[in-house]
Amino acid sequence: MTFSKSLTIPITSNLELQTSNFKLETINQKLEMPIVNKNLKFLRVQQGLTQKQLAEKLGLKQAAIGAYEEERATPPLASLLDIMKIFNVNLDDLVKYDLSKISERERKGVTSGKREVLAITVDSNNKENVELVSHKASAGYLSGYQDTEFVKDLPKISMPVLPKNKTYRAFEIQGDSMLPVQPGSIIFGEYVESISSVKNGKLYILVTKQDGIVFKRVFNFTKDEGKLLLVSDNRQYEPYSIEASDVLELWSAKAFFSNQFPDVQNNTVTLDHLAHTVISLQSEVQRLKKEK
Repeated sequence: MTFSKSLTIPITSNLELQTSNFKLETINQKLEMPIVNKNLKFLRVQQGLTQKQLAEKLGLKQAAIGAYEEERATPPLASLLDIMKIFNVNLDDLVKYDLSKISERERKGVTSGKREVLAITVDSNNKENVELVSHKASAGYLSGYQDTEFVKDLPKISMPVLPKNKTYRAFEIQGDSMLPVQPGSIIFGEYVESISSVKNGKLYILVTKQDGIVFKRVFNFTKDEGKLLLVSDNRQYEPYSIEASDVLELWSAKAFFSNQFPDVQNNTVTLDHLAHTVISLQSEVQRLKKEK
């Protein structure tokens, strides 16, 4: 599942507003796909609504709902936005994926909450800034991550070697759970639009409801369990799982900056460490299966 950044970023200028409207109109013109119509019927039936009841919620005639479900017409963008609110689904999911083939647990875990909104700012050349979320700002970020004004006030930081045309954010990490990356290091993350795209064993920054901002290796169990398994590089910390619905934002770690060089002794991954990690992973997977 994906979350369309172009459709949901707060608008901060007339130029951005014109660009956003253009993208919305373009998407509306391309909605000549039966998946939209199929998803509409699936969601309606799943919620136990009749065509008449859904038509009343959307302010449409029952015949319009029938035409949509029979693929004789495509819902206009205004109706799609209302459908998003009624069924609590993301627009990209609605128009791109067959929701009938996705478990309800996964769909709720990935599309619920507010992750579809990404606040960004741009510089005088209309290029996206890279904001720095310091340790002090991390608590405020949990409530202000969708607020353009809050994000605008964050300090800006540059990493010239990062690939262009991506959305990045930098996070200052604390604690020793990810040694040899030292406490106080700044991790540069690339915005991840879809939890389903998480690659097992890769490093991510997760903005979560319960644990705040965490930096971990992530293993994806959302398809079957609706959960993510978080693993520390420091073997003194046990792996643990979180609900996918607990994730507010997800960033793939691409680079880091530190004023401390890693300790060579702590940088050696031993066979014992690897074996411990494998055993911990196996235990956690078994526990997740029992909870299912």
